[in-house]
Amino acid sequence: MVIIETRKVINKYIKKSKNVFIMAHKNLDLDALGSSIGMYILLKQKKKNCYLIIDDVDHELGVEKTLKELEGCLSIIKSKEVNKKLHKNNKKNLLLILDTNKKDLVQSSDILSLFSSKMIFDHHGVGKTTIKDAYLVQDDNVSSTSEMVASLIESYDVELDPYYATILLSGIVLDTNNFTLKTTAETYYAAYYLASLGASAKKVQYLLKQDLLEYTEREKLLTKIEVVNKKIAISKASSSTIYRREDLAKVADTLLFFNDIEVSFVIGKIGKNTVGISARSLGDYNISNILTNLGGGGDDCNGAVKFEKKTISQVEALLKKEIQKQEGE
Repeated sequence: MVIIETRKVINKYIKKSKNVFIMAHKNLDLDALGSSIGMYILLKQKKKNCYLIIDDVDHELGVEKTLKELEGCLSIIKSKEVNKKLHKNNKKNLLLILDTNKKDLVQSSDILSLFSSKMIFDHHGVGKTTIKDAYLVQDDNVSSTSEMVASLIESYDVELDPYYATILLSGIVLDTNNFTLKTTAETYYAAYYLASLGASAKKVQYLLKQDLLEYTEREKLLTKIEVVNKKIAISKASSSTIYRREDLAKVADTLLFFNDIEVSFVIGKIGKNTVGISARSLGDYNISNILTNLGGGGDDCNGAVKFEKKTISQVEALLKKEIQKQEGE
């Protein structure tokens, strides 16, 4: 695994730092939060001053439950508070970015310029907006950033409370869709390792429980499906509903469970003037190429792109044009 292969470099970054700031992507999910907390615990045991940067106002249900249960246990700050927490010697400040490598997706892009020392841990593919001046530990062969961090924690032999192990396991379960996607022997081993530390499968299911109304809204997306070339499922939402990005992603995951479907694209509004596409693949179809050409990014199994001031129909037309190019039609 790349994160273990680069441990010497990681050690150097950690050793020279005193104050470490940890930031993941906007709209936190359990993989982003779990991997962030895992790194927080590792670094606290290395006697570092650690801060989690969370600007999100609204949280998906599992993240909200976790943050509520951990209230007062972690040093969580807003990005506007970072300046006050910086070490006077800037070389001793380290910014860790987890579960994304894109400048436009982090909790706050404004604080990036405050740090001369930056490191990224991510399992997503790189793209046009990948942060250039950071040391990138990127491995799109692993299931999740939580798997990467779990492996790093094991290599450091860090003491991890069962609750924190559970959050990391939740991140793995989420991103593999309950071990059905992008799962390798190393993924199962990471889950075994976390279980050996006391991670609770029952608690994982509690954290992943869904809100009934949100589930009902997502189910509506399964009523408008078009199948292209007998293997590509495209779902298009109503323009009257605004979805969260993770809602589109969950529907894209679900579409892969249908017979003969190898690829899925789900199109829907994710903001008043913003339309998003979430894509999933079983791994044998190049969705990354399509999404990159559309201005987004991803890897062999998942990815996304967003469009400003375009209608859902216009985005659908652009997507189908790229699919036709790839299919050689």
